Amino acid sequence: MEKRRVVVTGIGALTPIGNTAQEFWEGLVAGKSGAAPITHFDASKFKTKFACEVKNFNVEDFIDKKEARKLDKFAQYALVVADEAVKDAHLDMDTLDKDRIGVIWGSGIGGLETFQNEVINFNEGDGTPRFNPFFIPKMIADIAAGVISIRYGFRGPNFTTVSACASAANAMIDALNYIRFGYADMMVSGGSEAAVTIAGIGGFNALHALSTFNEDPAKASRPFDANRDGFVLGEGAGAVVLEEYNHAVARGATIYCELAGGGLSADAYHMTAPHPEGLGAKNVMINCLKDAGVSVNEVDAINMHGTSTPLGDIAESKAVLDVFGEHAYDININSTKSMTGHLLGAAGAIEAVASILAIKHGIVPPTINFEHPDEKIDQRLNFTFNKAQHRDVKVAMSNTFGFGGHNACLLFKKI
Repeated sequence: MEKRRVVVTGIGALTPIGNTAQEFWEGLVAGKSGAAPITHFDASKFKTKFACEVKNFNVEDFIDKKEARKLDKFAQYALVVADEAVKDAHLDMDTLDKDRIGVIWGSGIGGLETFQNEVINFNEGDGTPRFNPFFIPKMIADIAAGVISIRYGFRGPNFTTVSACASAANAMIDALNYIRFGYADMMVSGGSEAAVTIAGIGGFNALHALSTFNEDPAKASRPFDANRDGFVLGEGAGAVVLEEYNHAVARGATIYCELAGGGLSADAYHMTAPHPEGLGAKNVMINCLKDAGVSVNEVDAINMHGTSTPLGDIAESKAVLDVFGEHAYDININSTKSMTGHLLGAAGAIEAVASILAIKHGIVPPTINFEHPDEKIDQRLNFTFNKAQHRDVKVAMSNTFGFGGHNACLLFKKI
């Protein structure tokens, strides 16, 4: 079957460094850190007392108060960014065939805060089982895709992918393929997460996964730096409108770029640690290039998974060298997580938006907070340390890897 071309015609973002796609981009280029002491709850007794929270967000600016109460924060975030992306795509709802438009979303955890609060409330009660009637629909990860489709009447394929930190990228790859093979003409895709909670911080602290650099949170996320000590938890959402190329042209849509391919792989190694040789990361990038029909020498930029963990950054850097060889030294590599923190299941969505805008503007955002070279990482690689770099980005890759060994990779091309 001949594959149809798929393009990006709308974007949206709600992040720790900007509450729209434009604000997010400005924060990235400026090298702005979103890390600060936690305000969502009292974190004074936790090992990690900071995170990358969404700031100055009032859900009632976007969603009716009564409806918002029925949604966990991760689903609220999803509706907000989907709305931005749909508006950005300038969709005429009266002329579109809504049976041919779907929603595929990603979330690694879903309604964690809802689950946490319901359990706390039950435990603090008298033992009588009193639960919010919206407990289950607020908690389940698939509800974000459902409420987006309900809002716009999109009746095409609708589901949520759950693959830890690869969830949003997985969702976009599925959306890409549903359009490619003729099952839809347009898809709203992306991901959202709201895990800066008592359970989220506590759970990742128990895993020893989070940075504990409480003395200076803004410098805690430092991918590829020798003194990195774990990731910084973030929250937020990102969305894209994906559309079949001829469909977009016929309605006069503004096209950002092409989503040319996606790759998937598994480490098949460990629940939480990456393969030490970066085997899964290597395979997913190879699979992505093959799917997109792009050679290694065509890639200009890679938005790395780059979480600022001791093992992950080494394994991913090694995988890039294994895949790209000498050309690796000509690629602008960066980690936007140095600024946004790690949005878990939503990471792939905002990082896709960052890659799309890097192509549009010809700028690669920096990897901030670099001070100390790591002798285990090849310093000849251009990690775009500390300052954005201008570059004509024709092909951009975005990597996301999740607990369980789930790997997903996206490749965007300039039209």
